[in-house]
Amino acid sequence: MADEILCVVQDGIATLTLNRPEKRNALNSAALEQLVAHLDTLDQQRDVRVVVLRGAGKVFCAGRDLRELGHQQKSATSPQIDITHVFHRIERCRHPTIAMVHGDALAGGCELALHCDLRLAAETARFGMPLARLGLMVPFDLTRKLVEIIGTASTKQLLFTAEPISGTRAYEIGMVHQVVPLHALEQVTYEIACSIARNAPLALAGIKAAILRTQMPQEQVAHADLDILVRQNRQSADAREGIQAWLEKRQPIFRGE
Repeated sequence: MADEILCVVQDGIATLTLNRPEKRNALNSAALEQLVAHLDTLDQQRDVRVVVLRGAGKVFCAGRDLRELGHQQKSATSPQIDITHVFHRIERCRHPTIAMVHGDALAGGCELALHCDLRLAAETARFGMPLARLGLMVPFDLTRKLVEIIGTASTKQLLFTAEPISGTRAYEIGMVHQVVPLHALEQVTYEIACSIARNAPLALAGIKAAILRTQMPQEQVAHADLDILVRQNRQSADAREGIQAWLEKRQPIFRGE
């Protein structure tokens, strides 16, 4: 199996690199499985203090691999690994995580960054959730993550328009912690990673666990009906049309079916 995710550990900092630059680092099943496997391994490594997540090439992550998703729709098969589960796994990583976003972070790529503890972006970065343009609905847990970080008003604008926003605008609405020129992004990211890595690992793990615990009551919100809607939506004619139109580089024709 190809290395869809690269992992390097140096000086207490683990770097996970999405390694599908020719596919704009789109998340296929293999990449998702490898990402979880690396996180499981890193959780057991006592020499790791912090994890940096980045993308190879010009794009951070273009989201779910729509070609693979299209094949799954046609064969009426479910994804081998649930992308929401992967995002939750990132959120529950034992170590603090930093998303280093240098280019586009769209759809699942945007959510991937949102589930990291810290987000640093280049001025050239773009964040977007264009799922409505594809005829798809954002799952409840991922909608909640957006509201948690950028609030209801900005979440509505981002999801309803399906238009991307700049790194600077993402900083203004609280989506990212810091925005810097592209040439300075790597240096700034690893300076922050180093400052975290100098701290006591047990304290870092405890702090992160305590913060996650404060959000546990939210997980009790009933959303089984919304999960059904997401599954129905994924198999709808509009969703098939949206993904097919994207693959054919044309405007979709949605019929509400």
